[in-house]
Amino acid sequence: QVHPVESGGGLVQPGGSLRLSCAASGSSSSANAVGWYRQAPGKERELVAQATTGSIYYTDSVKGRFTISSANAKNTVTVYLQMNSLKPEDTAVYYCSFQFGVNRYWGQGTQVTVSS
Repeated sequence: QVHPVESGGGLVQPGGSLRLSCAASGSSSSANAVGWYRQAPGKERELVAQATTGSIYYTDSVKGRFTISSANAKNTVTVYLQMNSLKPEDTAVYYCSFQFGVNRYWGQGTQVTVSS
């Protein structure tokens, strides 16, 4: 069973940076896709960034500011989200997502708050 574990959220001032990490272990296969979603209060969960074999997607509002990357080690896949030039509208709970075959696994969520 895969249980992604997130870390790296917190409170940051506008213009600051944060790096989110999420590690998933327990799968014997490679991830088809890794990504980050976020959900702000009163809003639907939205896809922020996703990496699949050969392609990377960013939602328009984070292009040029956020970078998704991943690393593989034995049976563990780690996905990162480097967030720069943060804005108050980036405030949300961020969730990592891993797709292994037909199964999708979610992290527990980490709060990111951008405020002065």
